[in-house]
Amino acid sequence: MINMFANMKAQKEQQRRAEVNKALIHYEARLGGELFGPLAAGGRREFFCLDKHTWVWHEEWMDTNGKRQVMTTRYDVRPNGILKSQGGSSYQKISGKEADNFYKVTEMYLKRVLGEYDRMLQVA
Repeated sequence: MINMFANMKAQKEQQRRAEVNKALIHYEARLGGELFGPLAAGGRREFFCLDKHTWVWHEEWMDTNGKRQVMTTRYDVRPNGILKSQGGSSYQKISGKEADNFYKVTEMYLKRVLGEYDRMLQVA
């Protein structure tokens, strides 16, 4: 009986951690999306670090015909370069200006997110 309660407690703790992690990713995604400037009405933009190697840029907007458009770009950071997949296509290595821009925006993201967390801890 005690084992059953211990398992239930462990499952609840695991679920709580997963919910907190999901909420943090959504918060960071919103902050990251703000790095690219203002959005048109009805648009949505997210940019975030999913895990140790993966960055995601997701954007939704209305085109000139009023049709909703969606584009998701995934960046896979590897020791020998950065691979990009856009809209579900296969991964291609990025180079030059795009790699420089990616590096700059990830630095901006980290400064922004860490700054927000520091500010939250000071208030708490």
